[in-house]
Amino acid sequence: MPKRHGSRQTAYGRPGKAFIMPHMIKDPFQRLNLDREVLSVSQLNNRARLLLEDVFSGIWVEGEISNLAKPASGHIYFTLKDSQAQVRCALFRQNAAKVRQALRDGLAVKVRGKVSLFEGRGDYQLILDSIEPAGDGALRLAFEALKEKLSAEGLFATERKVALPAHPKRIGIISSPTGAVIRDIISVFRRRAPQIELTLIPTAVQGREANGQIIRALQLADRQGFDALILARGGGSLEDLWSFNEETVARAVAACNTPIVSAVGHETDVSICDFVADVRAPTPSAAAELLAPDTSELVQRLHSLQRRLIMRMQHRLERERMRLEGLQRRLRHPGERLRQHAQRLDDLEMRLARAFERQLNNRRERLARLQTRLTGQHPERTLQLLRQRLGSLAERLPRAMREGLKERRLQLQAQVQTLQVVSPLATLGRGYSILLDERGRAVRSAADTHPGQRLKARLGEGELDVRVEDNHLQPVTLSLLD
Repeated sequence: MPKRHGSRQTAYGRPGKAFIMPHMIKDPFQRLNLDREVLSVSQLNNRARLLLEDVFSGIWVEGEISNLAKPASGHIYFTLKDSQAQVRCALFRQNAAKVRQALRDGLAVKVRGKVSLFEGRGDYQLILDSIEPAGDGALRLAFEALKEKLSAEGLFATERKVALPAHPKRIGIISSPTGAVIRDIISVFRRRAPQIELTLIPTAVQGREANGQIIRALQLADRQGFDALILARGGGSLEDLWSFNEETVARAVAACNTPIVSAVGHETDVSICDFVADVRAPTPSAAAELLAPDTSELVQRLHSLQRRLIMRMQHRLERERMRLEGLQRRLRHPGERLRQHAQRLDDLEMRLARAFERQLNNRRERLARLQTRLTGQHPERTLQLLRQRLGSLAERLPRAMREGLKERRLQLQAQVQTLQVVSPLATLGRGYSILLDERGRAVRSAADTHPGQRLKARLGEGELDVRVEDNHLQPVTLSLLD
């Protein structure tokens, strides 16, 4: 435990300036003023961190995520803000691994953690240990989760999309029978394509019963043989549009064989049905414009196509007339063509004769060059050079052999003299002898012999057979009676 006021031991048990934990005193700053203690920046930040962590530990804060960052370390950093303030947050790797929902900017969340201070920069921050969705954030997370699931199943794939008919005759509208949506759609069709037959399949678009009614309306409309369907609803909050984000409704849209245009909400609103449908329209009116070809535009286009067809026919006839005239000018009498071929044949014959003569002259010149080279490389000349070299070598060989033998004799004499100096025979010639045992090994020590052993003494000239009488290694025992 840290000592009381006046001690020189810190709260961590090391000598230094006195430091009392914030939770052990009523006001840590009051003690600082009394002691008139001067702190370093690191000491100030350290005490501030301990104070914040002690007072604000395990608190819940609600706000919106912004400036989300996910570095390679696995930690997560972001700013939690509301309409008037913001605070930096840090979610370290071991706690970040527990968060299952996908974090993104703009997500409303509830976070739990402690208030702390990053001492290195003096930054005030929240150290988090858990994150939960809040309010609209929960719906947004469910939206993103279903979007990822259906996308993984291929319900958003382009290959599944069906092209809208260019000139539909019957169109089904799945929407609420009341409200401005159906009136806007009918108004667009009356203005652009009044000949198209419209059929309303009424359904609730909000509330508890909306999901079942939308699914039944889709199934009913798909069996009616419409050329296309419009699934429409006006704008609203995420909760108001949630029926079009339900998985069952999305799968019902995907199961329809009839091309579907999804027009749910305003231009900025996006629903799961928008991704599953064949075409997404930003508004219900825009969906009607996609399926309602403008009659006046069709008439103008028809006239334009008629004019283009007449012009192309005239151009085609003119080209064919010019082509025919060209072919007539190119058409000649067969006799003229035969004379041209005969002239060309004569020209080729003369060119062939000249080429043959030129090639024959080249071959003659090459043959002359080869004969000259062959004469210069006749074998007789090579044999003469080899004979001269053989004679020179025959003269050098006896001289080299004599010099080599002479050198070898001198080397042999020198080696004999050297061998004579170190030979044991020379030692024997000075009066020494070598004792050999029965195996012919030299006897170097008296311990290698025993009394009565037969030895051979080799002298400078000749050999002697000797017998060991005593090697003087064992004490002589004399009989006291002798």
